[in-house]
Amino acid sequence: MSSVDVTDYRPSEDEPFMNPRQREYFRSKLLSWKDEILRESRLTLENLQEESQNHPDMADRASSESDRSLELRTRDRQRKLIAKIDAALKRIEEHTYGYCEETGEPIGIARLDARPTATLSLEAQELHERREKVYRDE
Repeated sequence: MSSVDVTDYRPSEDEPFMNPRQREYFRSKLLSWKDEILRESRLTLENLQEESQNHPDMADRASSESDRSLELRTRDRQRKLIAKIDAALKRIEEHTYGYCEETGEPIGIARLDARPTATLSLEAQELHERREKVYRDE
């Protein structure tokens, strides 16, 4: 995509929001995160295939099934995370990345650095969570 160098670069609030260098920084960060998740998933699949042997001891079998169940739930969460990463990458391409889906305001560099898949500003997220809590408590 871009030839912007992001090696040793940290975005800051002192530069224009979502300039090409910041977009490339977040694109690179998201792609690295996605690659890491996919690598872990491949390792998990290999481990699950290797460990599909039959355990004669009931306790060993139960422990193995519990481990497998936990691993599969983790992989499912990571599959959903990959979808969020892909959506964030698409927003970068469309130049809508970094802007709150509800207010259109910038989300903020610190929040995006901590949570690169964020789609809401901190204020909009807090409002969303308060509304969610009210509906849950009713």
